Amino acid sequence: MTRKLINFLILVPIAIVLIVLSVANRNVVKLALNPFDPGDTVLSVNAPFFVFLFLAMIAGMIIGSFATWFKQGKHRKKARVEAKEAVKWHTEADKQRERAEGVANRNLLTSG
Repeated sequence: MTRKLINFLILVPIAIVLIVLSVANRNVVKLALNPFDPGDTVLSVNAPFFVFLFLAMIAGMIIGSFATWFKQGKHRKKARVEAKEAVKWHTEADKQRERAEGVANRNLLTSG
């Protein structure tokens, strides 16, 4: 319930801002990709301005996600190594427990 409320409190304002941006920036603009000849129609795109805003936001989120993923790689590697080590030590503990139970059972049989 709390998670849904938090998502609602975050997503609704973001949606409102995006809707306001798209309504306020409906004018068609030209994005010229040729710096030497801005009038070149082959390397230019005409679209409403909010499309360029949204594409820039999406590109920023994707680039930020990849940067975060690469930066956290050492932590993921450390977690994998420690998980393998934990499995190894749990296996060793189980072997020692079985061995101790076997010794205890032998001592009970010989003393009883």
